[in-house]
Amino acid sequence: MTWVDRLYMFAPLDYTALALLVLVWAGIGWLIEHPPAGRPSVAEIMGGFRRDWMRQMVTRQPRIFDSSLIGNLRQSTAFFASATMIALGGGLALIRNPEPVAALASDLALSLHPDVVWEIKLLVTLLFLTSAFLKFVWANRLFGYCSVVMGAVPNDPEDPLALARADQAAEINITAARSFNRGLRTTYFGLASATWLLGPGALIAAVLLTLAMIYRREFSSASRAVLLKVPPDTGS
Repeated sequence: MTWVDRLYMFAPLDYTALALLVLVWAGIGWLIEHPPAGRPSVAEIMGGFRRDWMRQMVTRQPRIFDSSLIGNLRQSTAFFASATMIALGGGLALIRNPEPVAALASDLALSLHPDVVWEIKLLVTLLFLTSAFLKFVWANRLFGYCSVVMGAVPNDPEDPLALARADQAAEINITAARSFNRGLRTTYFGLASATWLLGPGALIAAVLLTLAMIYRREFSSASRAVLLKVPPDTGS
């Protein structure tokens, strides 16, 4: 069976659902990282807090608190990288033995497909999980770079290099967080792509639900409202 023959096994609605998945995943990521000027995303707001954190670190003695924070961030990225790697292992096992998926479909009274159809659908999920894994690994490495640059910030706040090094650390920290957030979003849509096993309609519904959830968290959540509050003693 050629790849052309395999492509004919999918209905037009399958291709529509798959295209929607990719477009929404890429589109919401771009919107979060390039939000409208008057409506910043949570990720954008947190970037400002990360810059403030690094500048506050310059005058903080000792800097144990800062090292603990960066260590916690690295642990988070390591945890998600490990979780996605375990999920990848499970997905690869299913591709090698798709009978359990077919049996589940039969139990749910879903239409049965050739094994190759299940394999292709699972492969889409695995591609998302692989992308997420690579993003988590890169975020972990960048947080490691950030910790090194933080260690290079002079202890003397009057040193001309102090603020410059702090700003460098902040930008690396922001880049690491961006990669981590991309990994999370990719994981969300990877989980949504698994619903394709139930059919294209389920995939479309899962993609739209995931989009609504991510948009609300980034642009309409209670935590965003808290982050936007200006402390009363700033005079702003």
